[in-house]
Amino acid sequence: MPHVPAIRSRREFLQLGGGFGALAFSAMLADAAKTDPLAPKKPHFPAKAKSVIFLFMEGGPSHVDLFDPKPELTKRHGQKLPESFGKVITPMGTGGNTLLASKRKFAKHGRCGHWFSDWLPEMAKTADEWAVMRACWADGLNHVGSVCQMNTGSVLAGKPSLGSWALYGLGSENRNLPGFVVFTDGPGEVFGGARNWGTGFMPPTYQGTFFRGAENPILNLKTPNEVGETRQKAKLGLIGELNELHKKDRPGDAELDARQAAYELAFRMQAAAPEAVDLSTETAKTKEMYGLNRKETAEFGQRCLLARRLVERGVRFVQVYCGPGSQWDAHSDIEGNHTKMCLRSDGPSAALIKDLKQRGLLDSTLVIWGGEFGRTPMSEGLSGRDHNPYGFTLLMAGGGVKAGHVHGTTDEFGLKGVDGKTHVSDFHATILHLLGFNHEKLNYRFNGLDQRITGTGGHVVKEVLA
Repeated sequence: MPHVPAIRSRREFLQLGGGFGALAFSAMLADAAKTDPLAPKKPHFPAKAKSVIFLFMEGGPSHVDLFDPKPELTKRHGQKLPESFGKVITPMGTGGNTLLASKRKFAKHGRCGHWFSDWLPEMAKTADEWAVMRACWADGLNHVGSVCQMNTGSVLAGKPSLGSWALYGLGSENRNLPGFVVFTDGPGEVFGGARNWGTGFMPPTYQGTFFRGAENPILNLKTPNEVGETRQKAKLGLIGELNELHKKDRPGDAELDARQAAYELAFRMQAAAPEAVDLSTETAKTKEMYGLNRKETAEFGQRCLLARRLVERGVRFVQVYCGPGSQWDAHSDIEGNHTKMCLRSDGPSAALIKDLKQRGLLDSTLVIWGGEFGRTPMSEGLSGRDHNPYGFTLLMAGGGVKAGHVHGTTDEFGLKGVDGKTHVSDFHATILHLLGFNHEKLNYRFNGLDQRITGTGGHVVKEVLA
């Protein structure tokens, strides 16, 4: 018989792995899962995607110059938009209704035959990975409201962001890194600022964490030498004790809970985050693929590579803005504007898809490419295009989408959606479905109502699901 040590006291009995101590420990873990807002949670049904990377082209990329060729637009260049379209409201209101042909050359790519223009040669090589939604539409005309709607479901500020809903529903897989991270490239600021990754009426625990670029994406991460790890632990321990004393008289204070959780996460990040954002371990081939060695692509490429590293480590939602401050906003000289912005984004976007796929991550990572709206087929001035929320293109890859599929069509000029129209709320419902949620049941109680990102509308676009 195997040797079994004698139990000399009740304390020793409770300390045994198979005794009441184990039961108590299990109960403690269950209680922790209930009280910890970032504990991993099961979705409503098995998810196709575990994480999301949203490549946000802020300012409105022109679908009729990138993905949605219109021979009739070319044929009628310089003519007036037919009267049958009625009065088209645009924010600038000065572009008139003169049709402006695209100067781009389009070709079909991949086995699926997706159309890409010569502005996106690298993304064209990944054509078979994308599902293209051509008849998307939104409610806002201007950047602030439209960027807000694409991020939060509403043109009005104050609602939780899509990333916050994902983190609220799924919890975090990596407790040493934020579950929702936001990057921007360049010095510009996103229209509407941090509210686009904020939590609105939800607890601040679910808000996005802004990472910078360059060598130090996270400011003040490293403990100063004169402080040291022991002193840092003692300081955070004291802060925690003071917070607990403060909370006794203020139960349910979400702001305080979030602040305390942020302190604790910051301490854990001091050990885990430096490795997560350290690109020195990446191969020269990988860095070249993302364009880190070229001036035009270095910034956006670095953010895309960091996004891959973060989802690889369990981060739920990563948003990477290309051109913050609406740099895709080509009211004049669309040729000059989009030539610059496509050069900046094309290679890194394609590299992200290839890299995720070769690492076996694309099936579980939903990648989104697009902006807050498209651009009009009519000219603004002589060479620009105005905002177009009536019919534009969004792309999705990986994470359970039907690769190579095209959903929806716009009219002969690319102004409005005709078939398969997809509202922003439908887009959000589809994303949540891929994450394993019924968007009508992913609710947060506020002001006596069950709130959701899709409001009172939204339906899943089943045609783009694999």
